[in-house]
Amino acid sequence: MAVDANELAGILPEQTQALYRYVRSISRDSATAEDLVQETMVRALEKSDTLRSPASLRSWLFRIAHNTTIDYYRRQREEPSEDLALEVEKRWQDDDYTVDAAVVVTRTETAEEVQDALVRIPVAYRSVVVLHDAEGWTAREIADVMDLSLPATKQRLRRGRMMLVSAMARGHERRVATANVPLRCWDARQHVSAYLDGELAQTTAAAVEKHLATCPTCPPLYASLVSVRDAMAGGLQDPDTVVPDALAPRIRSIPA
Repeated sequence: MAVDANELAGILPEQTQALYRYVRSISRDSATAEDLVQETMVRALEKSDTLRSPASLRSWLFRIAHNTTIDYYRRQREEPSEDLALEVEKRWQDDDYTVDAAVVVTRTETAEEVQDALVRIPVAYRSVVVLHDAEGWTAREIADVMDLSLPATKQRLRRGRMMLVSAMARGHERRVATANVPLRCWDARQHVSAYLDGELAQTTAAAVEKHLATCPTCPPLYASLVSVRDAMAGGLQDPDTVVPDALAPRIRSIPA
């Protein structure tokens, strides 16, 4: 049985903080985030008959927020092209490609630097990274919200993390010659995101670890991935996120 629109209107304000934190993390400014949250709430009330149970409210509401945000940013000319994912992945496929990890680690200590890097990657990828690394969602939960297969979700997470590291390292990407390294760098790098999440089979994980122990270019990339992931969890997942004063009354004024 669908949730009644009046019942939904009564419980939606309770979701404002979590929703605003997520949308603000993938938006360029707070004013846009406020508008997107309000539009999400409006769409939610219009679609109240599609919510079958209050238990699924979070995933249902975040699906609407995701689609609303994607629709908005894909209309923006300044939004990074999704072709960037392939361009950055091509860089990471070059064995000699690496970054200055010390620069990345230093930059991740500033929330503004992380936010600036996030908006440099396409919204379809940064939303996956934010939900996984900042909000703590599983890949399966994200796949359900974004109507993606699990492999496609994990691919977006991997590519999103790579783009985020490269964005954090802007001006400090470099090439270092490699020789006599077991396993090609890309054979290891394409598994590093899953390795970071503890999802690799033991034999594959051992091969990645052996490669990291001898390769001159991959350890800085791995260290940067760890630093960025930790910064996302520590800096963007703030349970005390303050909802702007002007937003709460805007939400309450939406007619059921």
